[in-house]
Amino acid sequence: MSTTIITEHPGWHETDKGEALRVVEHQEVVWIVHWRSDGLVIRSVRETSGPTHTDPPPVAYTSPKDLPHGPEAAPLVSRLAELGTVARLTNPCLWDAITTALLRQVVRAGQAKKVYRDYCAAYGRTVETFAGSSALAPDADTVLSLTDEQFTAVGAAFNRTALRAAAEAYLSNGERWCTLEADRLMKDLIEVPRIGPWTAAAASADYTGDFSVYPHGDLAVRTWARKAAPAALELPTVDRDFEAVWRRWAPDSHALHTLTLFTLTWGNHARNAQHGGTRHRT
Repeated sequence: MSTTIITEHPGWHETDKGEALRVVEHQEVVWIVHWRSDGLVIRSVRETSGPTHTDPPPVAYTSPKDLPHGPEAAPLVSRLAELGTVARLTNPCLWDAITTALLRQVVRAGQAKKVYRDYCAAYGRTVETFAGSSALAPDADTVLSLTDEQFTAVGAAFNRTALRAAAEAYLSNGERWCTLEADRLMKDLIEVPRIGPWTAAAASADYTGDFSVYPHGDLAVRTWARKAAPAALELPTVDRDFEAVWRRWAPDSHALHTLTLFTLTWGNHARNAQHGGTRHRT
């Protein structure tokens, strides 16, 4: 069975060979995650200081067999199953997941990706890879040291208040948050000023890898579900109505996770194709 990797996080880059590449920090070690034609390769960037024995960041593999089996969803499910197994790098850094979700507020995905990359390049840690330099998100302490002008310089003026509030909360609660399951994490994040339900759900799904908590009425889910099977389905356009249908199709959490993840993966590769990118599949 073929495997398709989802590269929806703005930290993924495409090499000059059309391969997907991302740099992440996990257990105080920087890792290069490289999706090649023969599969996924993860290797650490070893330094003179820091841990010498750590596990690589987690990658989740989800089978199309876990998609819902009801007849109502069948036209969409049959299309999504063509992806084969879906691989997703679970974001190993909760602070990055929160940062990413905050920068996605209000704006379109393309603009959010640009702001995230500019923000990381300007104020985050730069890592050299075989395919060029990549940058990690600036940590919470760095965020609190940035001026209004520095946020404005990278297009993040709108997000500065939310990022500062989140940074303060993360420095106080981050260690505990990192141990929570998706539902509990989402509830705790909502308590932070300027982190609403959508942002909390998106960050929780990114960090835990559990897309049963993702905002299922989100525009991206609605858009790609309709485009994946446009002739066979008439899906609601209103988010609440759509979410009701989505949950009816996938009444248990694992089916809900799988249906949402596969729909976003289908859309991720459709968007890549629209912009001349590569479909990362083995």
